[in-house]
Parts: sequence; C-alpha cells; structure tokens
Amino acid sequence: MDREGLSEFLRRRRETLRPGDVGLIDGPRRRTRGLRREEVAQLAGMSTDYYARLEQRRGPQPSEQMAAALARALRLTLDERDHLFRLIGHNAPARFLRSEHVDPALMRVLDRLDDTPALVLSDLADTLVQNPLAIALLGDQTRHTGLARSAYYRWFTDPAERTHYPEEDHPRQSRIQAAALRAALTDDRSDPRAAQIVAELRERSPEFVRVWDRHEVAKRFEDHKTLVHPELGRIDVDCQVLFTDNRAQTLLVMTTRPGTASHGKLQLLSVIGHQQFTTDPPPTRPTST
Repeated sequence: MDREGLSEFLRRRRETLRPGDVGLIDGPRRRTRGLRREEVAQLAGMSTDYYARLEQRRGPQPSEQMAAALARALRLTLDERDHLFRLIGHNAPARFLRSEHVDPALMRVLDRLDDTPALVLSDLADTLVQNPLAIALLGDQTRHTGLARSAYYRWFTDPAERTHYPEEDHPRQSRIQAAALRAALTDDRSDPRAAQIVAELRERSPEFVRVWDRHEVAKRFEDHKTLVHPELGRIDVDCQVLFTDNRAQTLLVMTTRPGTASHGKLQLLSVIGHQQFTTDPPPTRPTST
C-alpha cells in the first residue's frame, strides 16, 4: 500500500470536485477548496475519521469494496479507478462489460436529479446506485447480496420483489424479466454470473422455466408502468433511460404527469420520504414460484 501516493491522490481528487458535481449544495459561505473530507466520507459510506486517516497517511488498507466506494464517491474514470486500486495494494478490477464502477457520466446526471426517482442498473438488473427518492419509492435495492443482487433473480425467488407491481401485471413482468435476462446472457460471455442465475432459476422456479422456454429476447425498458408503494398505493410513472455506450449500465428515470394523482403522491413522497414511510418489506425467505 502506497500511503503517500494514496494520500496525495485522494486529496487532489477531492479538491477538484465541487459540491454541485456530486449533487451537494454549494453554500455562499463555503471556504473549502473542493469537497470536505466529511462529504467524501458520506458519499463513500464510511466514517469521516476513517477517510481522514487515509489522507493523513495513517489509515488501514481499505478493502476492495471500500476502494470501489471511494472511486464512486470521487467520480473517478476507469483509469483513475485502476490507479486508486494499485495505490491501495489491490489488483485493479478487470474491465469486463459488467462493472461495479458506475459510469461517471451517468453519475453526473443522477447527481442532478433530486425531484424524481432515478437509479443506475447493470444489464443484469443489479441496482448500482439510487437517489433518495428512488429509495423512498422502491426501498434500498443495493442491499442485496449474491445472485439476489439481480432483480431478475429476485423476481422469481423472492415474493417481496413482486409487491412493487400490481398483481395483474405479474405475468407480463415475468416475461419481461426472462426476456431481458436472456439478452444479458450473451452480452458478456466472459462473466459466468448470468449463466449461474439461469441455472439456479431453472432449479428453483417452475414459472421461470415456462417463460424461459418461450425464448423471448428484449432489452427495452417499459415507457410506462404502475408501481405500488406500501403506504401511498399505486403510482403511474413514465420511464426514460440513458445507456452507456456499451449498454452495460442504464440510468432509469421515473417521472409522473403533472396534475395527476400519481404526481401528487410522488411530491408527497419527496417531502416526507424516509421520515414516515419505509418501502423495505420485512425479511422473507425466498421461495420457488
């Protein structure tokens, strides 16, 4: 671990960012050049003391997960991310089609969306990052681990996943999930995870087998959908998407039409958010469907 190099790199990168670059408010009395240490720590999900010790050349070696979190917080390019990993003493992640590193361009757009739900997804429907309103609407989709990180996998194994959609939409959603998973299966043959998801679902879910055997393939997101919030009920949203060049990651933005009941519900959710509502259902043991 190159403590001196890491310290300088973190400090220089922090100083080049402005609060507005990462979705924070830049107050008129701000004297700090770039971001504050506590702001970077907040963005990376670590304590301020931990981050400060890294800049002071006396911190412990961050894990690979912590290194990835720092790369996201500092909006590093892939080259800069790889450099960060090497300074910390880890091998840089392979640059396969699928990556945990959120595309900086998508992050810049996401940072500026504070009045509508938005999230970044991988082609396997892993939620890589959400804005606060998306968490208030859908719950924390980044908390899952293992194969369950994929919404395709959860749809067929975890009943809680289906509570976000009206029951009458479930059959159509099953076909959409399977068709998108089939498209992802051939996107990156160097990554075995898609094949692992398919194999596991074929063992666990008869419903998946039925829709999978239709051999439908589709990567297109719905233009319009109805979501179900546990407290506010049905919310109709229009969906806009922005892809990376290789289509490995997608920024999904959900809006409501002004003057509608759904628009009012989303405005209420943006005001109250986590203060009153929680959308994460109690833990359930995944079962076959």
